[in-house]
Amino acid sequence: MQPLPDIVDHGLRVLFCGINPGLMSAETGHHFARPGNRFWPALHLSGFTPRQLKPSEQAELLTYRLGITNVVDRPSARADELTRAEYVAGGENLVKKVLRYQPEWLAVVGVTAYRDAFGDRTARIGRQDRVIGETRVWILPNPSGLNAHYTLPRLADAFAELAQHAAPPRG
Repeated sequence: MQPLPDIVDHGLRVLFCGINPGLMSAETGHHFARPGNRFWPALHLSGFTPRQLKPSEQAELLTYRLGITNVVDRPSARADELTRAEYVAGGENLVKKVLRYQPEWLAVVGVTAYRDAFGDRTARIGRQDRVIGETRVWILPNPSGLNAHYTLPRLADAFAELAQHAAPPRG
């Protein structure tokens, strides 16, 4: 299986960063492709997009100055199959990517992934003190359907909090 292509460009408001591709995403080539994943509904309900995009429409994110990448490129059935070394190497690669593209915000979806990738055991959901170059960092809850701590409305509220801090799309 090939790694998923990043949806990234210069001038992004937010670069969303998943943990790693699930098997369905790896098969389809689309981020957050599993039907139970709530990334696309939360993105819309929070106001980032005017309608709910399908995973197959992921390239349209660039028109809203949004992008997607992953901490770890290797697909797996579950994130707990990843090693600590993969997270650390992924964090180092993510820093390079952020410095290259300089989005206004990096939004990591999954606090555990962030903690492991950046060695920050005390990180919590929300805005972080860390900056990468000029890019500010935010942690969002994992939108996987397996994350029972967050209902879709609560997840959308967490995304909306970031949306309020991110600059509006350029008209």
